[in-house]
Amino acid sequence: MDIKKLAAEFLPCSECALANTTRRVNLPGASAVALTLRRLFGLLFPGCHGLRPIPHEKCHAQVERSLERIAKELTEQVEQVFLYQCAEHPELTFDADCRTRAEEVVGKFLNELSHVRTMLQEDISAGYEGDPAAMSKMEVVMAYPGLHAIAVHRLAHVLYSLKVPILPRIMSELAHSRTGIDIHPGATIGERFFIDHGTGVVIGETTVIGRNVKLYQGVTLGALSFPKDDATGMLMKGHKRHPNVEDNVVIYAGATILGGDTTIGHDSEIGGNVWLMDSIPPFSRVYNQTPSPRVRTRRDT
Repeated sequence: MDIKKLAAEFLPCSECALANTTRRVNLPGASAVALTLRRLFGLLFPGCHGLRPIPHEKCHAQVERSLERIAKELTEQVEQVFLYQCAEHPELTFDADCRTRAEEVVGKFLNELSHVRTMLQEDISAGYEGDPAAMSKMEVVMAYPGLHAIAVHRLAHVLYSLKVPILPRIMSELAHSRTGIDIHPGATIGERFFIDHGTGVVIGETTVIGRNVKLYQGVTLGALSFPKDDATGMLMKGHKRHPNVEDNVVIYAGATILGGDTTIGHDSEIGGNVWLMDSIPPFSRVYNQTPSPRVRTRRDT
């Protein structure tokens, strides 16, 4: 086996989209983003996801150290994705250089963390109150995949709202790979949001979810169609494609709700395996007719 020859065949990858090299892209690696995300979890939930609890008298000092590390790491990562954005889209113009923009964005992000934590406290309460299997709020924090996915989303959504490219999507996909819950960072989600069980939940980019909404596993809030540009044939971006879910709605397992013009009215209940492409008014109950299964014994065959 000629290793040098095999290696030479891969050299062109330093100039293609498959490689993240300093000559071309220089993006932060996904593992670096994952590390920063773990630090953010340590800040939001001190002592909950590490090897051991934090002594109370040391908590304040650890928060300060965590903030310093997060600010440094995240500023470097945001600067890298801004540089990539400028290289890939030279038509874009900005008022400041990438480093200055990164520092401003990270400052705004860090200022939002207290608000994110307040929202997560509401989400934790909704999870505890809405699940009879939950014995404590700490159990929701430390063991529930739905809360993990929601926490990552709330962090990623702040970066998405600050127009940071790539990083929010990496964060959301890290949560997706761990929990089976796929929430695009662009989705807007109100307080007291709870995902029970969670596996297979999909929430699209332009979804808007109100307050006190509960989803079960396998729910899809998706797009009905993808409009294309007449001139290029490429999919058009930036359009409202996903549904709105108003306050106090419960959507049971396996339900699929599609379309940017579809609105689920407040205080409604969507039954399991329902397929919806049309809006429904507030205080609705939507369900499929009960199936009529046939039961046969082995003697009947």
